[in-house]
Amino acid sequence: MNLNFFQTYMPLYLQGAGYTIALSISSIIIGAILGTGLALMRMSPNQLLSKLAYGYIQIIRGTPLLVQLFIIYYGLYVINIELPDFLSGVIAISINSAAYIAEIIRSGIQAVDKGQMEAARSIGMSKRLAMQKIIYPQAVKNILPALGNEVATLIKETSIVSVLGLRDLMFASNTVRGATFMPFFPLVIAAVLYFIMTTVVAKLVDMLERRMKQSD
Repeated sequence: MNLNFFQTYMPLYLQGAGYTIALSISSIIIGAILGTGLALMRMSPNQLLSKLAYGYIQIIRGTPLLVQLFIIYYGLYVINIELPDFLSGVIAISINSAAYIAEIIRSGIQAVDKGQMEAARSIGMSKRLAMQKIIYPQAVKNILPALGNEVATLIKETSIVSVLGLRDLMFASNTVRGATFMPFFPLVIAAVLYFIMTTVVAKLVDMLERRMKQSD
């Protein structure tokens, strides 16, 4: 192992890491939007909406991400819908992440004491206003650790897109392994980069938690 190895292959790793970060950010944003909608549907008094959300969550959580990725990637192709590889990956991972985020949000909202809503309604707040001003802010504090963990997990799970040839960090590692005939060390570099990314996420979540605690 020498300096020439890093000079030659580190740009490939960094390019892959950038792809992984872009894939993760896009997926978590879309997943959070879908997950919020699913959580609200799940708690809706409308039984049809609640059962639809419950069925979606159970199916997604009960099947492997790899299978879902193949269904999106190859299934769209079968019905003559051709999407860029990156977009296909984002759709598959977002759909998967939404199911987990929905349960995180639902549990966070339900963890807020019911007396908070009753108190808000007793002073004349509408249910919608009480949710916006009283319930949701407290729910965010409840779900922040779990949501941060979901983001870190998602960053690692994006490595699965390499099986489709998407140029993420894991794909870069496999490319280096093939070019250098080194089966082990390129994986160590990938692991270190994944560790750095997830550690940054953990630190950001810790900072947000500390800032929120100051307002208590």
